[in-house]
Amino acid sequence: MYHQARYDEPLLNEIKGIGNENFEIPLDKDLVRDNLEIPNIPEYEVVRHYTRLSQMNYGVDINIYPLGSCTMKYNPKLNEEIAKMFLYLHPYQDESTVQGALRIMYELQEMLKEITDMDAFTLQPAAGAHGEFTGMLIARAYHEYKGEGEKRKNVILPDSAHGTNPASAAMAGFNVIEIPSNNKGMIDLEALENVVDDTTAAFMITNPNTLGIFEEDILEIAKIMHKNGALLYYDGANLNAIMGITSPGKMNFDIVHLNLHKTFSTPHGGGGPGSGPVGVRGELVDFLPVPIVNYDGEKYYLDYNVKHTIGKVRSFYGNFGVLVKAWAYIKRLGGEGLKRTAIRAVVNSNYLKEKIKGYYDIPHKDLRKHEFVAKPKNGRALDVAKRLLDFGVHAPTIYFPLIVPEALMIEPTETERKETLDKFAEIMIRIAKEAEENPEILEGAPHNTAVRRVDDVLASRRPVLTWKMYREMKEKGLIDY
Repeated sequence: MYHQARYDEPLLNEIKGIGNENFEIPLDKDLVRDNLEIPNIPEYEVVRHYTRLSQMNYGVDINIYPLGSCTMKYNPKLNEEIAKMFLYLHPYQDESTVQGALRIMYELQEMLKEITDMDAFTLQPAAGAHGEFTGMLIARAYHEYKGEGEKRKNVILPDSAHGTNPASAAMAGFNVIEIPSNNKGMIDLEALENVVDDTTAAFMITNPNTLGIFEEDILEIAKIMHKNGALLYYDGANLNAIMGITSPGKMNFDIVHLNLHKTFSTPHGGGGPGSGPVGVRGELVDFLPVPIVNYDGEKYYLDYNVKHTIGKVRSFYGNFGVLVKAWAYIKRLGGEGLKRTAIRAVVNSNYLKEKIKGYYDIPHKDLRKHEFVAKPKNGRALDVAKRLLDFGVHAPTIYFPLIVPEALMIEPTETERKETLDKFAEIMIRIAKEAEENPEILEGAPHNTAVRRVDDVLASRRPVLTWKMYREMKEKGLIDY
């Protein structure tokens, strides 16, 4: 018994006769079934099926993707083409045969140093959370080297922190202490001073924070941490709001991770790949993962000579394709271009905020950076998000940050035109009016998508993970969609 294409046996036999005596591969009898549930349909029906599925999907190539703190912006296709030029490189090649690739990595390290005002970078971490974890490992190794590893076991975070921050700190062996924000949506200095002491290893913050508010007291925060011998860690998720204008180094941060897949042109979402380079300054350079890429004036090479390295944090040297796209993006824009990108991101955010603020509550400080948080005056954030789908628009982040009830976290990004922002604002305003005048429309939304609103309780108790499960549950009357 052999596995063969049933619908074109003559062609198969012809192929088998072209110098390939071993074309047929016997299957184990336990793998052979007489009745396979495979539809026998023509090729064009298969093509139409998958084309229809693709048209039911949503992506940044179709419309705005306003996910707060995720920077889901349009990325130039040119950068994809440049990355494809390196498809056939292998990480085991001798350094002499990959000088071009090493040059790109070296130049990217140097550019990231200039953008952030850090002293050195590693490109190894595979994503933002991986960068956080790497930064926390560096902090731990640094304090251990200072003879304070047993004492400095606490990492402080604001209540507006990204959810991966406490996870990364805990995975690195630290205890996590949360402090509240003040009534302006910023870090409460008194609360910070009350918890920081000689047991503090680091303070992890994002600036601008997840409300889109710039931490005005950042230099004072840095003084408080450094006076107590602790480190200041910069979560670079929101760097696209400040690059070219200020930097983590100017704000006196010690460690920074960047999300290349957000800020520097790599399509973000769908599980990856990502890239989370980590930059450090001062003594911390001696704790970076190995290898880093260096240049001796003649050739580029992988440098394993890092005095107190924490070792490798990823196989090989990072997600190289992502690094190429980031390199191409920065090269093409240059310093002034990156600054214009940040300014445009802030302008777009504030323009959209002003358009909708009469219809949604905008808590805390009015002036925002690249993103802002709104909350419905009536109804739930979930219902607003579902209703947006009816207009062919992806919903923003909802229910985050946790310090704002019914939060709608909106980031239009710098790549969206005024016309797109106006249209999005019109839809948001219409939904706000519906929530007040006819809330049933929102509560039943979406109404015209391929899949209607899912029963959240039923979905968690009886998840449908395969087509076979769906069919069986449908036949038994366990689901009605």
